[in-house]
Amino acid sequence: MKAIWNNKVIAESNDTIVIERNHYFPHESIKKEFFKPSDLNSVCPWKGTASYYTIEVDGKENKDAAWFYPEVSELAKGIKNHVAFWRGVTIEE
Repeated sequence: MKAIWNNKVIAESNDTIVIERNHYFPHESIKKEFFKPSDLNSVCPWKGTASYYTIEVDGKENKDAAWFYPEVSELAKGIKNHVAFWRGVTIEE
């Protein structure tokens, strides 16, 4: 699977986990040069507190377009060290 934004592959893995129709990519599969930490956090009742990344590709910024759970609940332990996407990031095979 590939995560693509602004015509660039920003993550690629054959080992994604799908939860709630989102592909979670292993953290080591993201191309770190495109990711900047964000101050945003949100809480999922069953997964835990999410942290976000802003994606920057070729001078364009997609604020808070990737999220991950630094500490996951017992129910979501399968997505520990995984990153998911939204806000216009497309997922393709």
